[in-house]
Amino acid sequence: MSRHKATTLDGDLQKVFGNPVPELYEAAAGHDASPELARALELRSFLALTEEQVARVHADMDPARDMDELSADKLRFDAQWLEAALEARDGYRAALGELLRTMPPPAQQARPIRTAPQRAGAAPGPPTVKAPDCPTSRPPT
Repeated sequence: MSRHKATTLDGDLQKVFGNPVPELYEAAAGHDASPELARALELRSFLALTEEQVARVHADMDPARDMDELSADKLRFDAQWLEAALEARDGYRAALGELLRTMPPPAQQARPIRTAPQRAGAAPGPPTVKAPDCPTSRPPT
């Protein structure tokens, strides 16, 4: 799942929103989550998927890999997939980077990030996501 995969912009997300990424996902599931946080995490999820695909194709191209596993068709497909994944990754990085650059510092944000209180001795559970009312509707970008 993309929320558990690290991305190249996780440090920036934590710096801007003031909490680690898992806590940001938990806070975004709440009713009072800011639209900026929701958009940032949406972009982060897409970035995580594309970075994972770039890493997969890179691993497929490892020179130490068994040469008998390679085929021209697979290499052509991987090359096309890599090009698309790199373009998508660059777009998501640029969009998320721009959003983070325009965010005020955590102390000046209108809605601070709140996480659910933990019971004493309880391990945190997996983050939850509230399903949208209409699966085909998307918030304006």
